[in-house]
Amino acid sequence: MRGLWPVGIRARLGLTLVLALLPVLLLSVVQAVLAFQGQAQAQRTRLTTAAVESAAVARARIEAAEVLLQTLAPGSVGFECAQRLSEVETRLKGYENLIRFGPDGRLACAAGSVPADPLRVERPWFRALAEGAPLVVTSNPGPVGADGPLLLAAVPARADNGGFEGAFAAVMNLESLRPETSDPTLPAGSEVAIADAQGHWLSSTDLSRFPRAPTLDVTSGAAQVWAARDALGRARLFAAAPLVGREVFVALSAPDQGLVSWAWVNPVSALALPVVAFTLALGAVWAVADRGVVRWITYLQRIAAIYARGRFSVRPVKADLAPTEIRDLADTLGDMAATIVARDAALVEHLKQKDAMLLEIHHRVKNNLQIISSLLNMQQRALTDRSARTAISDTRQRISALALIYRALYQSPDLRRVDLREFLEELVGQLVSGEGDQWPGARTDLACEPLVIDPDRLAPIALFAVEAVSNACKHGLEPGGVLSVTFHVSDGAAELVISDSGVAGRPPRLGVGVGRTLMTAFARQLRGEATFKANAAGGLTVALVFPLPESLATPSAPRAEEARTPRAASA
Repeated sequence: MRGLWPVGIRARLGLTLVLALLPVLLLSVVQAVLAFQGQAQAQRTRLTTAAVESAAVARARIEAAEVLLQTLAPGSVGFECAQRLSEVETRLKGYENLIRFGPDGRLACAAGSVPADPLRVERPWFRALAEGAPLVVTSNPGPVGADGPLLLAAVPARADNGGFEGAFAAVMNLESLRPETSDPTLPAGSEVAIADAQGHWLSSTDLSRFPRAPTLDVTSGAAQVWAARDALGRARLFAAAPLVGREVFVALSAPDQGLVSWAWVNPVSALALPVVAFTLALGAVWAVADRGVVRWITYLQRIAAIYARGRFSVRPVKADLAPTEIRDLADTLGDMAATIVARDAALVEHLKQKDAMLLEIHHRVKNNLQIISSLLNMQQRALTDRSARTAISDTRQRISALALIYRALYQSPDLRRVDLREFLEELVGQLVSGEGDQWPGARTDLACEPLVIDPDRLAPIALFAVEAVSNACKHGLEPGGVLSVTFHVSDGAAELVISDSGVAGRPPRLGVGVGRTLMTAFARQLRGEATFKANAAGGLTVALVFPLPESLATPSAPRAEEARTPRAASA
């Protein structure tokens, strides 16, 4: 019985080494995962800090704009107002327009063109200034004469008595407030954008690196960080910090390195070296097992396969270079082959002796049966009673058929098998020759397929044929008649059919002697069936159908092809 674990030596050694190194490998994996988590947390902290710093820089720009507006506000009236504002706007980068509005929201003067806005006095930022706010910053100021996303910072203009006389505003492009991605404080691969509280991207370096709509927590007013997928479905980290109150935010986007990506970026890590050592150890064990053990076992398997084909003269001489255990196994295999050769020689000699004895026995039995047949022939000649002579003749034919069986056995290449086709041809010819004086001019047609059969089945078949042919000779043939003998094999069964052409004016009949009883008995001995039917030619057809074992069910093709051609003989 084979083992429950049918694997090779290499696989067993490799699995043993895997189990031995597995704790070290698992510990290395845990350390690598912890290192990855620490680096991921550091990346989140770094991204949040960068967002806060970027927002602080932008707010410093806005505070600088407030100081500028407060400085310019007292003198931003009169004939030279527009010229002064234009000069300041030209010298200071990052400002799209500088505007002075009256208390009713109408334009007083500006560095650039400003479209009319009848609703300006109702704008939330303008009302806040009118109500006393010292500074208002908004990303939705209405028409102010600048294109693209913008931010407006405004301070109120006061009269000497402190009354509201309008507003002074600085229009800044949001892109000028956006940090540069070349900033060394930003993580590698970062992108920068500015978003409003309504979930719209106002400005970005690469919008595809951000979600389609920002998910900002506008209620906290603090920096925030989250992981999501960008517009192209790639995993990234995002951080945001408020730029102007809770209305405008600075957002950063950085690659979110998973564990696999992190391992590629950090090849010399706590995981790589153990994996390399693990792989080298497995390779070494595999190579040693292959060169030192498996190669020699494969060699001995080839030797054993040669022995299985009966070639015991080969010796495993190459095993002299193998390890001691393999060499001892090869010597044992060679001794076993020598023992088998000696035993086979003895068995062959015994078989030769037994075959010779069996050949001699068959020969003597055949001779004895021929002597008995000759004695019966002599006795038949001395008898005058026709019935007695017929009985002696029938018995002599049966004995001659048995003698023919033993002659076929000792003349066959295999003393235990006989070709039934050749035997039937010779048996029918012998019977025709013995009874030829009774129906001169009759013809015999033979069509037999070849079948190698053992003596146990050959004897009842031969005796059945003797009875059937004898009955045809006595009751179913006349001069010029036809005796037909066919034998064929199909679907694991054999069929022997013997028919005669009958005698004109006489119905087909079977003899009243023991012939029918013997034929029925022979059919039962073969576990088959015998049938007796009249044929179209006016004679009798006797058929024997019996099963064959699987080893005898298929006749050889060349002989079967030859059997399809009937042979004719004249009596």
